[in-house]
Amino acid sequence: MAGLINFEDENEVKQYLDNLGVEYSFQCHSEKDPEGCQRLADYFEAVKKNYESAAQVLKHNCKTNGYGESCYKLGAYHITGKGAVPKCLKSAYTCFMHSCKVGGKRSVDACHNVGLLVQDGRAIEGEPDIAAARQYYEKACAGGFAPSCFNLSTLFIKGNSAGLAPDMTQALKYANRACDLGHVWGCANASRMYKLGDGTEKDEKKAEELKNRAKELHNFENDRQLKFGE
Repeated sequence: MAGLINFEDENEVKQYLDNLGVEYSFQCHSEKDPEGCQRLADYFEAVKKNYESAAQVLKHNCKTNGYGESCYKLGAYHITGKGAVPKCLKSAYTCFMHSCKVGGKRSVDACHNVGLLVQDGRAIEGEPDIAAARQYYEKACAGGFAPSCFNLSTLFIKGNSAGLAPDMTQALKYANRACDLGHVWGCANASRMYKLGDGTEKDEKKAEELKNRAKELHNFENDRQLKFGE
């Protein structure tokens, strides 16, 4: 059938991939399409393993076009120094912040990372900002990002001298939300809270259900890792 690629033919696959690179480059540089630029960056990264070129496209697409997904990826590059960009938490924070604000495919991931960086404090001026961390975790949690829900739960369990009082009711709320989204430790924490009556009445049946859910998730993760490594 015309148009199909024979992926067993090395030359045909190479030509196909080269054509993709030309197409994405045209979309980015000639048509000024931010999505095309993102595809070009992904092409350099995944196909060509040319991380420096990927970083340059991401930088252009983030700084010039304000494209959220590119800002997220550029932030991730700044965390590790990938693609010869400066390894800099403050630059990563700026990129994640923009991605969080403008929305897009990786927006909730970016909001979570902003929360991590302001909670840690090394990417901002002054001390760690727990109130700001809570704000960004809440935004990511509302978007269905389980680790942010879990982090909110732990924040409310511990409290903070900067003004966040321990609140076991809120802690349980976010532990349950994390569990619903498939976070194994969210289920484990919620199970323990129902068992002890932290933030709720004691409920042995609910505690057991959540304990079993945590076991299921844990076994699923182990099975997935085993099959991936086989």
